[in-house]
Amino acid sequence: MRLLITWLINTLALLAVPYLMHSVQFTSFGAALIAALVLGLVNTLIRPVLLLLTLPATLLTLGLFIFIINGLMFWLVSQLVSGFYVAGFWAAVGGAILYSIVSWALSTLLLKKN
Repeated sequence: MRLLITWLINTLALLAVPYLMHSVQFTSFGAALIAALVLGLVNTLIRPVLLLLTLPATLLTLGLFIFIINGLMFWLVSQLVSGFYVAGFWAAVGGAILYSIVSWALSTLLLKKN
């Protein structure tokens, strides 16, 4: 049940991003649901491998390269899911930052710690 609630919170966070940043768009609520699911899978499966492979660059930039990795994951999902559009790479980096902030805020407000 908690996994389903987290998925819906992430979907709401994704739906909030186009209101804050016009270079990210959704065509429907269904596209946002699928994008949230794919983003969760990409962040679970691909992101750790990329973080490990880019560890030297991350250390050299004192961790700022992680923003680039997050933007790449966000942009990758926009390429995989039809109905989810991101204008470019830097828009994906900004969208990933906004998505993280909104998702964190909604999770903090709506999910209780056990």
